[in-house]
Amino acid sequence: MSASADLRDVLGGAVHEVAPLLLGAVVSHAGVGVRLTEVEAYGAADDAGSHAHRGRTRRNAVMFGPAGRLYVYFTYGMHHCANVVCGPEGEAAAVLLRAGEVVSGLDLARVRRPASTERDLARGPARLCTVLDLDLTNDGQVLGTAGLELRLGDTPDPENVSRGPRVGLRGAPETPWRYWLTGERTVSTYRPAAHRPGPQASDLRKQ
Repeated sequence: MSASADLRDVLGGAVHEVAPLLLGAVVSHAGVGVRLTEVEAYGAADDAGSHAHRGRTRRNAVMFGPAGRLYVYFTYGMHHCANVVCGPEGEAAAVLLRAGEVVSGLDLARVRRPASTERDLARGPARLCTVLDLDLTNDGQVLGTAGLELRLGDTPDPENVSRGPRVGLRGAPETPWRYWLTGERTVSTYRPAAHRPGPQASDLRKQ
């Protein structure tokens, strides 16, 4: 099975061009829908901030395509983060779904994150996965199957899109591949990587 032709056309482009096009899109799963307000782009070997920087592994294999699948990973022993795979098959690329606004299934989202304010329900990639009930069982799932949907919105007005460095990266920390809808209250707070001694390690970071 594959994602719809229209969606594949959009997701087949260069990751830094696809990422801002996902702003305003609605991703839905397990009874909850989230309108994306913040995303981050991650490439392949030439992107030191990416999981694919050192090549293909069992963990990152889904990143190598085809486009239109979900790449889910587990981090810090407690959090899941979800990414939409994009670009040509064989060239690893994915867009991290960093934050959004719950637009359907609000009561269910509150059950899944009972201590959160409405603003914070999906404000950060780990929270977003929690309200959408996404975990490693969804890794590799094709968009448009088994209740997982990505509905594109209107192309965002470039004047309403901000960009800057990605959150918490030690590899390629200045690459401005984080995109967000300017002024949206659900956008997460930018934090640079904490300084730690020892060798650098690439990661698509949660918040």
